[in-house]
Amino acid sequence: MSLPPGFLDELRTRTSLTQVVGRKVMWDARKSNQGKGDMWAPCPFHHEKTASFHVDDRKGFYYCFGCHAKGDAISFVRETENVDFMEAVKILAEEAGMQMPARDPKAQAKADRRTQLVEVMEMAVRHYRMMLSTSQGATARAYLERRGLDEGARDRFEIGFSPEGWQGLWDHLTAKGVAPDLIVGAGLAKPSNKGGKPYDTFRNRIMFPIRDARGRCIAFGGRAMDPDDNAKYLNSPETDLFDKGHSLYHHGPAREAAGKGQPLIVAEGYMDVIALAQAGFGGAVAPLGTAITEGQLQMMWRISDEPIIAMDGDTAGLRAAMRVIDLALPLLEAGKSLRFALMPEGQDPDDLIRARGASAVQKVLDGAMPMVRLLWQREIEGKVFDSPERRAALDAALRQKIKLIRDPSIRTHYGEAIKELRWQLFRPQRTGGGTFRPGWKVGPKVQSHTKASVLAASVGPVEHRLREAVVLGVLLVSPELLDDFEYAIESMECFDEDNALIRDALLRNANSPDPREAVEAALGIEAVEKLLRQPYVAITPAIRNPGDVDIARLTLTEELAKLKTERGLNAEIAEAEEDIQGVADEAVTWRLGQAAEARNNAVRSQKEDSREFEVGPNGAAIDKDERAALDALTERIDFTRGGKPRRG
Repeated sequence: MSLPPGFLDELRTRTSLTQVVGRKVMWDARKSNQGKGDMWAPCPFHHEKTASFHVDDRKGFYYCFGCHAKGDAISFVRETENVDFMEAVKILAEEAGMQMPARDPKAQAKADRRTQLVEVMEMAVRHYRMMLSTSQGATARAYLERRGLDEGARDRFEIGFSPEGWQGLWDHLTAKGVAPDLIVGAGLAKPSNKGGKPYDTFRNRIMFPIRDARGRCIAFGGRAMDPDDNAKYLNSPETDLFDKGHSLYHHGPAREAAGKGQPLIVAEGYMDVIALAQAGFGGAVAPLGTAITEGQLQMMWRISDEPIIAMDGDTAGLRAAMRVIDLALPLLEAGKSLRFALMPEGQDPDDLIRARGASAVQKVLDGAMPMVRLLWQREIEGKVFDSPERRAALDAALRQKIKLIRDPSIRTHYGEAIKELRWQLFRPQRTGGGTFRPGWKVGPKVQSHTKASVLAASVGPVEHRLREAVVLGVLLVSPELLDDFEYAIESMECFDEDNALIRDALLRNANSPDPREAVEAALGIEAVEKLLRQPYVAITPAIRNPGDVDIARLTLTEELAKLKTERGLNAEIAEAEEDIQGVADEAVTWRLGQAAEARNNAVRSQKEDSREFEVGPNGAAIDKDERAALDALTERIDFTRGGKPRRG
């Protein structure tokens, strides 16, 4: 419908935005100046506690500095009342005492028909409620009582009953003078294929009225009393009143409860919503027995910034939660997300309330996980990542999901969160004198007391610290290489605690636009500068020439290879020491110290480039000097064991 020129301008002139908004908010008296029409309040759109929602009554506009919602009186009514543009104009015109202009005949006829359909639906509500109280509804009443719904609950949710029989409601409505086309148009009856009169859509079912945000009955949901019925739950067909993908059960009361600070809980069915509401969780809705649609998701976000998806604790419930994630990822906006509360296995919210009470549900809701956590859980559940290829497959799958997010800022934050979760899963774990990573087969363990021994104390921690510092310094000045060396950095054990913090911060922020800046923000600029000022680090060519990626790549490759070699030798020495536990004497101790010193001298040698390498029992590369030291150690072990061949 087109409005005459000047109508909206006059409507805005007559309307006080402060009065319109004031019905939904509590003004902050300290910040507001009513005389100037400068009003402040907590935002009604994202339920904050501070007053960042500003109304300029003279200009007729509002703006929230938190969620950035903005508009005029019409848009405010549209958003808060969940109505379309013309309905919002009509509401404001009535308040301003303005006569709405005449609509074109076709539009007026359509509006009149919708009004008639609503009246027919209300007649059906009353009929079904009456039938529940008759002898025909005795079985249905007994069932509802077993489910914990007494008469008060049945009245509160207007639950009714449709008896068996083909034309019970049809005959009732036609006897009241309702036109047959309105009964069929409301979805209450279906035409007969055999040429007879239409038959009732719902038969032998418990009836749940479905109302829109304004409280108008637009559809019904029917629960079959016959266990052999093909459809346990049946919804009204789509009509001029009812669009299943843009409707929610218990919408109006849930919106009111959420406006008072209660969480918006999205359950799967009518009985779950009723049980939650009865237990004090008034902000419960259900998507009418189907998978959540984009339209329903947008409706939920208009009610609450972070609805809680409460899925049944079974495989189907988990699959439904995963479908919601795939739907929601492209739609995410700043401040708009979802959390997921999974019920105990085999239970839905109704079961949990009846078994353990409202406190048990509250505990589950308190533990609701953010969407990124469930996305991560889906990709790793039941899988083993014992090879680089499997880890790469995990990375690829997660990248594809994150790419679905349109908002670049949210996409970056998801990447950082996934990076952190990945680090927690694959970070090195100490096991005695060696390391292992979850998902990988772990070799023979070294006893923890070897860490304090003469060997473990003399395996070159100074050189190790220098090398790890060089690696981290190169990555700070050439962060574009992080992706190429990510796995090696994750595997790198840091003897220096400060270095370990920088390593972890680099890995967590590898996907950020400027990883070095992110590390400085997390740990402080001084921590980064302290690392880069170390003499051994500062003289490294890759540090002195930060723009030369080739030098940086070569430096990282060499330093990480040396660290890997050192790690392999450490593991072999620790294993050898374990062999002689309990038989060592002073001579053995002296020889072991000599072997370790020989090893350190080899590490300090400046002839790395000309060394010849062999492969040790642990698969590590060991040069000839290091092999000599190890052989000396082996001889003494063989002697102390009476010439027995050492364990290999």
